[in-house]
Amino acid sequence: MGKVMLEVNDLTTKYITRYNEDVYAVDHVSLQVEEGKTLGIAGESGCGKSTLALSLMGYYFPPLYYTGGEIIIDGRSISGMKPDDVRRTILGTEIAYIPQAAMNALNPTRRVINFIEDVILAHDPTENKKFIYELARASFETLGLPPEVLQKYPVELSGGMKQRTVIAVSVILRPKVLIADEPSSALDVTSQKMVIKMLKNLMETGFIKSMIFITHELPLLYNVTDDIMVMYAGQIVERASAREAVFDPLHPYSKGLMGSIIVPESGLRDVKLTAIPGAPPNLKNPPAGCRFAERCKYVRAECRYTNVALYDAGPGRAYRCILSEKVLRDCYEHERAIAA
Repeated sequence: MGKVMLEVNDLTTKYITRYNEDVYAVDHVSLQVEEGKTLGIAGESGCGKSTLALSLMGYYFPPLYYTGGEIIIDGRSISGMKPDDVRRTILGTEIAYIPQAAMNALNPTRRVINFIEDVILAHDPTENKKFIYELARASFETLGLPPEVLQKYPVELSGGMKQRTVIAVSVILRPKVLIADEPSSALDVTSQKMVIKMLKNLMETGFIKSMIFITHELPLLYNVTDDIMVMYAGQIVERASAREAVFDPLHPYSKGLMGSIIVPESGLRDVKLTAIPGAPPNLKNPPAGCRFAERCKYVRAECRYTNVALYDAGPGRAYRCILSEKVLRDCYEHERAIAA
């Protein structure tokens, strides 16, 4: 096992609505990311992926609140730190975040170099602009971006170039952990490929030590990540290697998620697409038992009232279901036989 760059233990965060209702969007989540590794987090919209990303940075503002658990970055706990301390000493240097729709996050009235100046001066107000420009130029060249982009306004850049520029600005201080929240969404296939290549280059060149890649597309994670965690209704329902999660999912939700996506990989491209019926539960009042029970074709009576914990299914693998691995595999095999 390599050095752990990010360790999260039992993290729970919630939103408080204007009617004073608690919505636990991240519910007792634990994970580890080792140096040199990329962890993928998958799940449908509304499952808590982006809230988890925000929560991991320890930077909380209403309506999002920290409830419990621990976040440790390279051996340093950031749980419970004041927002100003997190912004000054953690964000950008220890952990960085690429938000959804990042290419729309740039102020169109400012040049790219101005965003980099803001990031660096927030950590060290004494740095001079000449040093910042040289640092930015060298970083952009290393990441395969033309230095002239630094003097351009966002409106002068294509969608793909804006996305790559946001990534470059986010990692300018070489953070230990990078969280990329659907960085390739809303891009054409060519731009997606360039963004993915850039993220891989960040790891290879040592700009970042580890990465969390968030998306609803499991097949994409197979080509980018080492391990995958599947989220549903604020909880982790499966953890496995990228190959296991894509080609051999155990949890019924993971299985359904894979079955609802066109997969170009050999062995899966001819599988008939199926939909997951129903909708996720309301997290203002989550079910007492399995949160996937109302949508699961293998549901048992006890699923609706039994508090289901993550079951250890071997090295690096776990799933949240009361059914044994053998029973689940028998169900899947029976379905394959009928389909054939």
